[in-house]
Amino acid sequence: MRMNDKKAMFKAFVDEAREIYGPDFVPLHRPVFEGNEMDYLRECVESNFVSSMGSFVTRFEEEIATFTGAKFAVATVNGTSALHIAIILAGVNSGDEVISQPLTFIATCNAISYVGAYPVFVDVDRDTMGLSPIALRLFLENNTFSKGGELYNKSSLRRVAACVPMHTYGNPCRIKEIESICTEWGIPLIEDAAESLGSYAGHQHTGTVGAMGIFSFNGNKIITSGGGGMIVTNDAELAKRAKHLTTTAKLSHSTEFVHDEIGYNYRMPGLCAALGLAQMEKLGDFLIIKSAVAKKWHDFFSSHGVLTNNALKGDISNHWFNSVTLDSKTVRDEFLEYSNSEGIMTRPFWELMPRLKMFKNCQSDSLENSKWLLDHVVAISSSVPDGALNNLKMVEKK
Repeated sequence: MRMNDKKAMFKAFVDEAREIYGPDFVPLHRPVFEGNEMDYLRECVESNFVSSMGSFVTRFEEEIATFTGAKFAVATVNGTSALHIAIILAGVNSGDEVISQPLTFIATCNAISYVGAYPVFVDVDRDTMGLSPIALRLFLENNTFSKGGELYNKSSLRRVAACVPMHTYGNPCRIKEIESICTEWGIPLIEDAAESLGSYAGHQHTGTVGAMGIFSFNGNKIITSGGGGMIVTNDAELAKRAKHLTTTAKLSHSTEFVHDEIGYNYRMPGLCAALGLAQMEKLGDFLIIKSAVAKKWHDFFSSHGVLTNNALKGDISNHWFNSVTLDSKTVRDEFLEYSNSEGIMTRPFWELMPRLKMFKNCQSDSLENSKWLLDHVVAISSSVPDGALNNLKMVEKK
């Protein structure tokens, strides 16, 4: 990209962001509360069931299960706790290894570490920015062996106990290919679908392909419960045990307090569920509006010869974070500096996990694509614009 072209594109990007979002500071993704949030919060407060008991938690779980097509959903305090429990339920033990991707948010690796397991980093695909099934198969063929019905790492001699891919920025990875490989090699598959509520791999919602999937409802997600997460599964026993573990492993009894194993105080509070339930009522509208915003960005950047990162053909992204691939790290850095100085928030990817001191000794492959994406990709403004919900209602009425 020539210097003049680059500067013109930077300025045009700021102008376009102002056209979409207005004159004030533009965050990457902000929550939108234009529905029944206050009414449901008031109802929850008046019910006195503001913690982990009460109807709102159950109703929120039912809504997520229905929307995603999962048979069961279990609400937790955040996405990290949901993943922690899912990893326990998959049978991962201290000293085991869990295959994941280096290009992810720290929560993925934190949850693996909570059980005393070690992440192993396998590269991503450039187009999905999620775990590469080709890289996964190569790693398994070259670095593992089977013994006694279990899979072990040739180098560390640790058991390979699970695989946790992540649907990056809401774009589905090649999850069905990954699921096929995991089935072939006998590895439990857990989907980190924290960012991908409303995304589909073909006709199947992300998070429902593996044995379990998890979602996050952090304040910057497509819907928010303030803090919150969800485990989804089609396995009744896994769902029952997930609810038990997240409720301090307390045996049901009207008067006695007996706990039968180490449990976790991870159940979602009713106040958070009330907020999430109101947000779910708007999710369909959010998805329509975010798709329209993503198209605007695609058209804008295409006119400047810049690639936007979208779902594979046949898949559907929720467009949680729109992102673009720039010519070089130099252009990336200049774009980040210019846009943020103009009050339009943009950001690079997270630092690659093996470069963090906690995980620097973990095994990984060449990570060629992950390193390349880190140097080239920038996340851009992706919120639902002010007034968009009202405008959508006006269009629907017409």
